[in-house]
Amino acid sequence: MKELFYRLFAFFFNISSALFSVKENRVTLLSPHNASFNDSLGEIRRELEGRGEFDFNLISHKDFASIVSALFFFTKKAYLLATSRYVFMNDNFMPLGYLKFRKEAVVVQLWHAEGAFKKFGLDIEQPEAIRKREIAANRKLSYVICSGEGVRDTYASAFGVKKEQVLPLGSPRADVLVNSSNAAELKAAFEAKHPECKNKKIVLYAPTFRDDPECDRKFLSHFDARLFNEMLGEEYALLVRLHPQIHGSMPLEGVVDVTDYPSVNELTLISDILITDYSSICMDFVLLDKPCVFFAPDLQEYSSRRPFYFDYLTYVPGETANTTAELVEAVRNARVSERAKVFKTLNLGAVDGESVGRIVDVIVDK
Repeated sequence: MKELFYRLFAFFFNISSALFSVKENRVTLLSPHNASFNDSLGEIRRELEGRGEFDFNLISHKDFASIVSALFFFTKKAYLLATSRYVFMNDNFMPLGYLKFRKEAVVVQLWHAEGAFKKFGLDIEQPEAIRKREIAANRKLSYVICSGEGVRDTYASAFGVKKEQVLPLGSPRADVLVNSSNAAELKAAFEAKHPECKNKKIVLYAPTFRDDPECDRKFLSHFDARLFNEMLGEEYALLVRLHPQIHGSMPLEGVVDVTDYPSVNELTLISDILITDYSSICMDFVLLDKPCVFFAPDLQEYSSRRPFYFDYLTYVPGETANTTAELVEAVRNARVSERAKVFKTLNLGAVDGESVGRIVDVIVDK
């Protein structure tokens, strides 16, 4: 069924591409999963709006909210994409491999995360059909943006493109964190809604998903929130943000559930310490020189399914723990280590708060 949808979209796109010329000021922002456009795509839009008159075409999963919007997606939005001078995306868009862009079009992959942590893209094992489709899609990319020179080779490998197509210009979504000046105000507003957090250090627990509902339940059962609060509750407030793909409701008691909090950037700004396992959210905390602790009781099982670019235990920018008791001690002693500084330089070397300007300079105003 997906294959049919991909080809149907390509049919209308390719007709439009053959019949109509590219509009110099038309920009498509393509976000297959994040329909709020509050990430790098949103920053690109704001930057362009400040530089001139642009016609924006937004594509996201919301286009399938109704039959009418789906029909609009396959026809009008296919036409708008085909006539766009610039296309920015933040994830894989599988119909891409079937699309015949005009030679003037510039297609840019911003990606939705920074650095090199878990293997992704063509660096992971995939079913052959999906791999062929992804290779075909990546061939349509003009450029891939990465967060620093240190991960340039990794992104070339993950997307199957030439190294010179990978531009280490930074990360627009991370610019927001670097440039933020309202962390104190955000924290005060959060504490007003959650007075149990007032005058405490805020610890954000943000684990990733396991692709399996049973594994989700199993790994969350390792986290003893009662013991954590018993040992640290006087000084620390525990926030929990589950990944959208973790199945089921919040299984932990005595925590502040921020799974549906609209802005993960705001949570990063108000939090003092991060607890995660294999999530790239650690990049944001390292960027702000905030300590990270890694709770990974299922490391061996997880890494057998989703390998890392480096040895996990010696690479992650913080202490690791296998039990809640070990985790409590790691939180008590959490600090920004020399290893975290090396990690930051490797992964985030070009993130300085001016990434979006550089990207627009190179791609649009070159």
